[in-house]
Amino acid sequence: MKNTILFILAILSVQVMLAQDVSLRQTVKGTIIDEQSGNALANVNVSIDGINSSGNITDSLGNFKLRNVPIGRQTVLVSLVGYEEAIIRNVEVTSSKEVVLEIKLKERIKKLDEITIRSYKQKNRALNEAAVVSARQFSVDEAVRYSGTRNDPSRMAQNFAGVSGSNDARNDIIIRGNSPSGVLWRMEGIDIPNPNHYSTLGSTGGPVTILNTNTLKNSDFLTSAFPAPYGNAIAGVFDLRMRNGNNEKYEFLGQMGFNGFEFGAEGPLSGGSKSSFLINYRYSMVATIQKLGLDVGTGSATPYYQDINFKLNIPTKKAGTFSLFGLGGESHIKFAAIDEDNLYSTPDGSLRERNFRSWTGVTGLTNTYFFNPTTSGRFTLAVSGFDSKYREDFFDSPKPEKTAFYKKNIQVKYSAGYTFNKKINSKNQLTAGIVADLNRLKLRNDYIPDGDSVLITFFDTRKNATLVKSFANFAHRFSDKFSSNLGLYHQIFTLNNTQSIEPRWNLKYQLRPNQSLSFGTGLHSQIQPLEVYFYETKNNAGQIELTNSELEMVKSTHGVLGYDISFSKHLRLKAELYGQYIYNAAVEKEPSSFSMLNAGADFYFPDKTNLVNDGKGYNYGVELTLERFLDKGFYYLVTASVFESKYKGSDGVWRNTIFNSNYVMNFLAGKEFRLNKKSSFGIDTKIAYTGGQHYTPFNIPASQAAGYIVFKEDEANSLQNDPYIRLDLKLSYNRNGRRATQKWYIDLQNLTNRENIFIRTLNPKDGTIGVINQIGFFPNINYMITF
Repeated sequence: MKNTILFILAILSVQVMLAQDVSLRQTVKGTIIDEQSGNALANVNVSIDGINSSGNITDSLGNFKLRNVPIGRQTVLVSLVGYEEAIIRNVEVTSSKEVVLEIKLKERIKKLDEITIRSYKQKNRALNEAAVVSARQFSVDEAVRYSGTRNDPSRMAQNFAGVSGSNDARNDIIIRGNSPSGVLWRMEGIDIPNPNHYSTLGSTGGPVTILNTNTLKNSDFLTSAFPAPYGNAIAGVFDLRMRNGNNEKYEFLGQMGFNGFEFGAEGPLSGGSKSSFLINYRYSMVATIQKLGLDVGTGSATPYYQDINFKLNIPTKKAGTFSLFGLGGESHIKFAAIDEDNLYSTPDGSLRERNFRSWTGVTGLTNTYFFNPTTSGRFTLAVSGFDSKYREDFFDSPKPEKTAFYKKNIQVKYSAGYTFNKKINSKNQLTAGIVADLNRLKLRNDYIPDGDSVLITFFDTRKNATLVKSFANFAHRFSDKFSSNLGLYHQIFTLNNTQSIEPRWNLKYQLRPNQSLSFGTGLHSQIQPLEVYFYETKNNAGQIELTNSELEMVKSTHGVLGYDISFSKHLRLKAELYGQYIYNAAVEKEPSSFSMLNAGADFYFPDKTNLVNDGKGYNYGVELTLERFLDKGFYYLVTASVFESKYKGSDGVWRNTIFNSNYVMNFLAGKEFRLNKKSSFGIDTKIAYTGGQHYTPFNIPASQAAGYIVFKEDEANSLQNDPYIRLDLKLSYNRNGRRATQKWYIDLQNLTNRENIFIRTLNPKDGTIGVINQIGFFPNINYMITF
């Protein structure tokens, strides 16, 4: 405790030294590019609303620089003859860091002087213009500001309509009743592994994110009917983009909070080259405190993790722009059997010690080259790796064999791809690309089955498998009000030579300046989790067979109709009606209630063999979003979704998926108070109200007879937990000094300490049913300094 007090006093002393203020002004700079071609635009007029700033015309490379901009929230105005005017509101200007923007302008089709078309660059519009339905811009500013997000993009996405994540311990993204394993993570145009600590092969969530909001820029989040550039997913896409470092000035960052202790730096690689670097490193907060000798209440089960995010951006005069980016994370934890805080005993009463370690990394190199102002190509090389190891040992067993469970999965993926983009004219654009992913796999799983005492090998393989993906998308604008995208996606999986050809189509019509209709449909597919293909079973002759190796891709058809109306420049309502039909889902060959559509929200996949593609499923629902964008320091966001999510196993019975919570509602609001020219204070709150997940009842007599847990499989997912309700309250304080900006916040999560159900347990010896609740009241404290 003494060390903690000294540490806080040290922070306050730094704050006093840095608080001395004179001129609190900053530089706002960036690049203006054509939205369709991506080429830089010269002679664009850029200004700050209400401020007479100099340097407001872009140069031949599309660059602009506005000096002496007052700190606070500012509005950037961008205009060029022949293009729609862009207005970027609520740009946060601080004293410590220059603001770097990348702004896209859309060319008008009708170039009449008397017509003024304004494009408000807000979150309801995706960065990828091919995505016109079920797509939303992920704002880094919101991920930091909103209560309950823990600076985690996944938890931020859980605020969007149709998205739920009622598990306090994990950040899985459940979209419209789909499994989180149906979500695709992409960064800088490259499909990446699960970007979370303590993750497993095939899953997409985890307890703590590896992603760092301090290195990201605004990105796209898509929940249905995504266009042709995206594939190998049936639920949604998180298309992340990393920002470039400041290419003219060195800037630094320090931060501590729930995600850990963090240090960051950015700046030019060499003078006058316009090249830059950006790097952030983070280490577990709990592990650091534990090493200082302080007790944080986790016993010996201390979560250790560290991660790094980086990007180098190198423009050249003749060879285009090169970018080298990457992220990596390592995490491990040990649960000691004799630690009373983490006592783990199985239903048979044996004590076990558990060890888990995971490693995730990706590095990519891209080159973007413009053949002419309207034609460009992007070449990509990447390598990504994933390694997880879980071991469970008997602690008090008299048997020589101590291992009860062992699992190790290693995946190394080599990716190469090329994307071609051609802006034919203001009406037409063609984009096409191809990517090949070579997966090198090393998988092993040994375990003792329930009711047995012999360790068996469930799978042990070393294989290569290649997934080749290609697409073409043609965008046509009939007028400034009416546009459409027609695309085709294809993928082939060489492990068993299965393939899928998928047409995609969407359109958008601007009914009035403040109202629009959108529609999208398409076919989507996804390969099975890689380890599932290699599950082993023995035939009648005692020979090992891979009975899942010929599984085809699960497929899904989407249909979405959307309506969007802006009541003012700050208030908007969006409604979407959607339907999804899933087929080719993996189910057991013999009649049962099992389906892979229910898997993916845990650290492992079900150990089912003899799977076939006879399963089906469907989701349908309606979503509403009412949003007041931040204005005069005040915002609110209300999202509501009502839906059904059903599946059918090989027994032919339609049942609820475990993700069918039936409804998801969120209310977020916040107010930012300007205390003086240097300081501001903020209050943000969130109320989440979600239907409980479905679960299968225990078969108590059968469990008592067997000595391990047995479920009533014929009543799968017939029961539902109570609703998940959580109230969060966040208090923040920002202070700008002459050379540094400091930000504090305390996020009081689950303020009412509500006992939301996490899981139900059964002791098969006496038939006692227990309940494990989710995380109770949790204060998340964070401090950040930039200079």
